[in-house]
Amino acid sequence: MNRRGQSIVELTLITPLLLVALYVPFDFGVSLYAGYLTQNVARDGARRAATTDGMTNAEAAALATQMATKLPAFLVSGSTPKRVTVKYYATGANCMQSVEVVAQGTYNFFWYRFLELLRLASSSELPIVRTTKMRYEFQPDSNSSACSTTATATGQS
Repeated sequence: MNRRGQSIVELTLITPLLLVALYVPFDFGVSLYAGYLTQNVARDGARRAATTDGMTNAEAAALATQMATKLPAFLVSGSTPKRVTVKYYATGANCMQSVEVVAQGTYNFFWYRFLELLRLASSSELPIVRTTKMRYEFQPDSNSSACSTTATATGQS
């Protein structure tokens, strides 16, 4: 019996399955990494905003735009746009001021996009939204004024 072509046939049959078995965990790992980078952008933006004295709406918008450019490039504009929002507000009985930064984007799984071509999957998008809230370092000297939002800005890249 002649078996000279058996190894080529086996390799041809196994290679696609092996590539899928290696690529799917890689794709999910990249999505986790995108979430990690997005969290770092939110944390860094909140840290900068919380330590800036007397930030105006224009400065908050500039910071939001600067932080949006730091979002990973492989987060694409899908159903959740790639943007960063900086918001100052006062809460509680003592009107303690806080800053909140929301960084968001959409990761498209390559594997699911491939399955969409074969009509086997419905959505390849994963919205990634990370929020960081910090206490504003420069609290007011008195609580005589009513609690109100002092600045809100959104930046997109």
